[in-house]
Amino acid sequence: MEGRVKGLSDVTVVIPTLNEAEAIGRVIDEVLSVGVPRENILVVDGGSTDGTVDIARSKGVKVVKQRGKGKANALKTALDYVDTPYMLVMDGDYTYPAKHIPELYERAKNNGYDLVIGSRRFDKGSQSTIYRVGNRLLTKLFNMLFGSKLTDVLSGMYLVRTRVMRHIMFESRSFGIESEIAAHVVSTSGRVDEVPIRYRRRLGKKKLGVHHGFLILREMLRLAWRYNPVFLLFSAASLLLIPGLIIGGWVAYNYFFLGIKYYVKGVIAVMLTLAGFQSLFLAIISLYLKRMEYRINKRFEEFSERFLRD
Repeated sequence: MEGRVKGLSDVTVVIPTLNEAEAIGRVIDEVLSVGVPRENILVVDGGSTDGTVDIARSKGVKVVKQRGKGKANALKTALDYVDTPYMLVMDGDYTYPAKHIPELYERAKNNGYDLVIGSRRFDKGSQSTIYRVGNRLLTKLFNMLFGSKLTDVLSGMYLVRTRVMRHIMFESRSFGIESEIAAHVVSTSGRVDEVPIRYRRRLGKKKLGVHHGFLILREMLRLAWRYNPVFLLFSAASLLLIPGLIIGGWVAYNYFFLGIKYYVKGVIAVMLTLAGFQSLFLAIISLYLKRMEYRINKRFEEFSERFLRD
């Protein structure tokens, strides 16, 4: 345990809260039980009215009031108080077991990752089917937009290097901050990994609604425009394939089965189809170029670190 406590002194556990009186006490107790020093636990409260703040303070941890509203502002506020090399973010609703904290830290520390995400494995009844399907679809969209291979980009438990967090623009609102952090790391160093974690049924009232999924979708598209605009543009242009193939199929049917020739529509179909295929090809090329950029940046950082050590 002594070695674990020493290692976890490099980690500040940040717990954003908003009316989590039913769970926050148990969450803090769990975090303390894995060896996180009491002074390294930071509760950032968004204006709770149910006694959350009093319960957290009774545990002897630091509690601060966040500036603004939403989870993104909570994490932005937390950076004013974090002075450790790493910060671990977890929700205060008891869904994420603190027992995974050492594993996340060790994976980052031993392998040089800037971000290690806790990829959720759901307990029975911990999350409804619609939310799980939505999370899976949004993660697939993120992977397509950023060329990554993540399994749970929206997990609320992750460990991130503090200096990396200080470069986040915090343009996202509320629950979109997880995708912004992942997009930043994937698009810069590429040093991101995942650790499977257990996900439990929450204590207290659920705050995430179905409409938040559409807000996160919008945020992902905006982030793609910022970090990989070429791919987004060519991906959008590749949609020309759809009307091109539809019109082409209609022209071909009339020509071969009805003997009717539509020259202008045929030319339009060919042009749309060619433009769509070309755009799709360029979108794929842009992804490979982006991945090459990640590898070059990673090798450059490794060389710089080796040079500084020598």
